[in-house]
Amino acid sequence: MATPHNAAAPGAIAKTVLMPGDPLRAKFIAENFLENPVLFNTVRNMFGYTGTYKGKRVSVMGSGMGIPSISLYAHELYEFYDVENIIRIGSTGTYKEDIGVFETILATGSYSDSSYAKCMCGDENVFQYPDEGLNDELRSAAKKLGIPLREGLIWSSDVFYYNEKMLPGALQTAIENNLLCAEMESFGLFATAKDLGKKAACILTVSDNIITHVETTVEERESKLVDMIKIALEAVEEE
Repeated sequence: MATPHNAAAPGAIAKTVLMPGDPLRAKFIAENFLENPVLFNTVRNMFGYTGTYKGKRVSVMGSGMGIPSISLYAHELYEFYDVENIIRIGSTGTYKEDIGVFETILATGSYSDSSYAKCMCGDENVFQYPDEGLNDELRSAAKKLGIPLREGLIWSSDVFYYNEKMLPGALQTAIENNLLCAEMESFGLFATAKDLGKKAACILTVSDNIITHVETTVEERESKLVDMIKIALEAVEEE
């Protein structure tokens, strides 16, 4: 059945969904990596597609930006469409001087000071974690493809630090918790998956270095952040 945010018919979505934040990246993945992609959702322009990759059925759908947005879409996919696995794919800024742009990061846990998990299910843990079995599938896929992975804890922030006065405090938090990089969604995804007994993982591409100020261009972010896509697709299991 359709939900207020997803017009997909029953059975239209695969058991595994790749979730970039940007719905146009979902469109890019469907058109460039999937065979016979079928558009299943356009509500709020949050595009979702189902197709096959090397004969395996897989879906890709945008999540929007921030913990509330991805958590809403993930909850509906898990609860109403029988999705079992969601793999977040996205860009990230790193706090480590020795990590370069375009490197691929596999999250082993996500720190946040967000109140989402506490409000949603009473979970006050500041760390939420991916499914280890799903992470193992991503590790195996990366090894098969010959793509190096950096692994570690990441920061899922509610704030994009336009206010540079706040940045020193953020850097101190990153140092104290040994956080590799920052993004804005994984904490909510992991908490939602745990609450519903489902699986989630997060694989990211470094788009900028917060310490060295090296950045990628908009064009590069659209065309070169493909290693994480290949790894996630390769990790998809048969339904």
